[in-house]
Amino acid sequence: MVQIQSEKDRFWVAGEEKVLAEITYKHQGDSRILVIEHTRVSEELRGQGTGEELVKAVVDKARNEGLKIVPVCSYAAHQFKKHPEYQDVLSNE
Repeated sequence: MVQIQSEKDRFWVAGEEKVLAEITYKHQGDSRILVIEHTRVSEELRGQGTGEELVKAVVDKARNEGLKIVPVCSYAAHQFKKHPEYQDVLSNE
């Protein structure tokens, strides 16, 4: 399991002097909606579930803050289809 770090508008996994994986999102205007824009996982971490953990981090943030998510990123959209338990935070917009 990797250690996920966070800051404004992203979660990431750091390696030695570089980012090994990250997911970026933004707030949609003044609404209570997060738009997942991009997910990237380095070759070093690919196939280890890191991308799924990053998507889950955004889902957990949305649940904790009462937000909804629009998964624009194709990887995140796939994770929402794969995990029906995420439907509670999926935006209809």
